[in-house]
Amino acid sequence: MRRAIYLACLSGLALAVTGAASLAAQDPPPQPAARYATIRLWPNGAPGTSAARRAEPEVARDYWVRNIHDPSLIAFPAAAASRNGAGIVILPGGGHKLLVWTNEGTKVATALNRMGVTAFVLKYRLAAEPGSRYSVEGDAADDARRAIRWVRAHAADYGIDPARVGAMGFSAGGELVSLVADNPEPAGRPRLDAIDTLSARPDFQVLVFPGPRGIPARAIAAAPPAFLVAGSRDPCCAEPTVALYEQLRKAGISTELHMYADSGHAFNLDESDRISILHWPDRLHDWLADGGWLSPRRPQAR
Repeated sequence: MRRAIYLACLSGLALAVTGAASLAAQDPPPQPAARYATIRLWPNGAPGTSAARRAEPEVARDYWVRNIHDPSLIAFPAAAASRNGAGIVILPGGGHKLLVWTNEGTKVATALNRMGVTAFVLKYRLAAEPGSRYSVEGDAADDARRAIRWVRAHAADYGIDPARVGAMGFSAGGELVSLVADNPEPAGRPRLDAIDTLSARPDFQVLVFPGPRGIPARAIAAAPPAFLVAGSRDPCCAEPTVALYEQLRKAGISTELHMYADSGHAFNLDESDRISILHWPDRLHDWLADGGWLSPRRPQAR
């Protein structure tokens, strides 16, 4: 029942994909701003993706992107003068049908840059897109783990402390963060290179109206500190947010929860007429500072 409510909650995004399908052939692949670098997670292609699909162009329009078969990161380095050594991988939501690329990705990255945090926005494979053969718990979660490992492996290149690499997910992206942060990694995954030998568990997690996958968590004792935020009237994601908070709290994991009154799903950074919600990024900044994640003990970039 909870999964059905979750899918219904995101039906508006599904309609956006359906309505744009006839225009897909005209849609250009998304282009990052020139100053930001695009990083392919697997130079030889992601495991489980056919070579034939790997070369297909991504499809983007307005605020979203889909048809992702070559997972990648877009790097948003913090300015050298304000860089504090923290790094965050951002996982946009979109019901695993698309990625809400701007409001839950690039805009979040630039907001984190203002905190001195270097951000990386992840394009992960979409399990619920029409015709997809990917899975959330398999392929998409593998992309999230690989992204965290990649940032750790290249931390010195960005002036990041490899012990201060966090993950931040919105809605479906929040599910993926919980899957990698609060749950065990599936056994038997191949290690393709040295990057795959590094830890994929983030040092801290930020879950913004996360969906129900991965909750209740199955490796809660090893979970990193968490910041959770959702609307109290969110039909899909209020309940799993509170449930995960209770698990973390009872396990003795440092965690903070903000549930906003009379608010629903997908309020993002500045999409509300409620003053309290407009200030939730300030509460995140406070939490990051209180946890020492913004302390300027950064290594020097090469």
